[in-house]
Amino acid sequence: MLNISNKNSINNTALEKYSTVKNLSNRPHYKILNRIILVVSIIGIIALFLPWTQNISGSGAVTTLKPNQRPQSIQSVISGRIEKWYVQEGNYVNKGDTILFISEIKEDYMDPNLVKNTKNQVNAKKQSLESYGFKVATLSVQIQAIEREKGLKLKQADNKIKQASLKIKSDSMDLVAVKTQLKIANTQFNRSLQLNKEGLKALSDVEEKRLKLQEVEAKIITQENKFYTSKNEFINAEVEINRITAEYSEKTSKAQSDQYTALSNQYDTEAQVSKLENQYANYSIRNGMYYIKAPQSGYINRTLQSGIGETVKEGTPIATIMPSNYDIAVESFVDPIDLPLIKRGEKVRVWFDGWPTIVFSGWPDMSYGTFGGEVVAIENFISDNGKFRILIAPDKNEASWPKQLSIGSGAQTIALLNTVPVWFECWRTLNGFPPNYYKGKEKPAKEKK
Repeated sequence: MLNISNKNSINNTALEKYSTVKNLSNRPHYKILNRIILVVSIIGIIALFLPWTQNISGSGAVTTLKPNQRPQSIQSVISGRIEKWYVQEGNYVNKGDTILFISEIKEDYMDPNLVKNTKNQVNAKKQSLESYGFKVATLSVQIQAIEREKGLKLKQADNKIKQASLKIKSDSMDLVAVKTQLKIANTQFNRSLQLNKEGLKALSDVEEKRLKLQEVEAKIITQENKFYTSKNEFINAEVEINRITAEYSEKTSKAQSDQYTALSNQYDTEAQVSKLENQYANYSIRNGMYYIKAPQSGYINRTLQSGIGETVKEGTPIATIMPSNYDIAVESFVDPIDLPLIKRGEKVRVWFDGWPTIVFSGWPDMSYGTFGGEVVAIENFISDNGKFRILIAPDKNEASWPKQLSIGSGAQTIALLNTVPVWFECWRTLNGFPPNYYKGKEKPAKEKK
C-alpha cells in the first residue's frame, strides 16, 4: 500500500485507466490559492503572539444601587373595599399623594363615630382617675386627723393616769395618817380606861375617848375606801388608754383600707386609660390608612387591582411604583469558577441591550459602545441560577452611562484581568483552566556581597 517494498510494487500504469486520475493529472496548478493559504497561515501564526486581555464575562440587568430606589409595590395595610382611584398608570406622584381610597369592611370598625366615642371614653376614665386621686388624698388627710386625735386622746388618758397615780399617793398618805390617829386614839382610850380603874379619870373621859376611837375607826374605813377607789380609777385610766389605742387603730385601719382600695381602683383606672388611649391611637391611625398614599415620589408603573367595590385584604399589592430619583447600577451573574478572581473595586466594561456596540473582549481598547464600571458588592451566596451575583456601579473616572436606560433592561459585562498572548489564552480555554490561575514563583533576590 505504501509502495516501499521492491517486492510489492504498484503498477502506476494501471491507475491511468481511471477518468478521475486523468482529470487530476490534467488540472492546472492554482498558485494564487497557495499564496493566500500561505499568507493566512503566517498571519495566524503572528496572531497567536498578539496580546490578549483575559476577562470574565457575565450577564444581568440594569438595577439601582440602593434598595430604596428600586421598583416596589404599594400595599394595603388593612382590609377594605375599593371606593375611588386617584391615579392611573404612568402618572407621576409625589411622596404622600393619595393613590386609592378604601372603606371599612370589618364589623368592629364600622361605627363612623368610633374615634370620637373612644375619645369620650378616654376623657371619662381620666375624670374617674382624678376622682380616685382626690379620694386617696382625702383619705390621707383623714388618716392624719385620726392620728392627731388619737394622740390627743392618749395624752388625755395619760394625764388621767397621772392624776389617778397622784390621788393614790394622796389617799395612801391619808390612810397612813388615819391609821396613826387610830393608834393614838386606841392608846388614849386604853390609858383613860386604866386611869378610870385606878380612880384617876372620870367615866365621862373614858366614854369620850371611846367615842373618839370609834370615830377614827370609821374614818379609817372611809379612807381605805377612798384609797381603793383611787386605785380603781388608775386601772380604769390604763384600760381607757388601751381602749383609745384599739378604737383609733380600728379607725386608722379602716381609713387605710379605703385608701388602698381607692389606690387599687386608681391603678386599675390608669391601666384602662392607657388601654383606651392605645385603642384611640390605633383607631385614629386606622382612619388614616383608608387613604393609601405613595411612599415616595415616582411613576405609577402598573395598577394590580381594578374596579370599584372590589375587596382587598391586608398586605395585598395595589400598584407598583418606580422612584423618579435613583442611582443606576448593573447586577451581573458570573460562574462560580470566576468568582475568586473578582474583588471589590475591580474595573468592568458594560454594554446595554439596545445600544450599538462592537465588542472585542480580548482587546477592550478596540471596543465601541461599552461603558466603564466598578464592582461595589459581591454576593456571598449562590443564586437560584447557579451563579454568583455582583453589583456594578458607574466608574466616575469614565464617561457617564446613558440616562435613557430603563430599570430591568439587559446588560452584558466583562471584567478585565491580565494581558497574555493569544496562544496562551487558547491553550487555557482548551484545558478549561480559569484565567489568571497559575502564578509564577518569584525567585528570591541574591544578597549582595
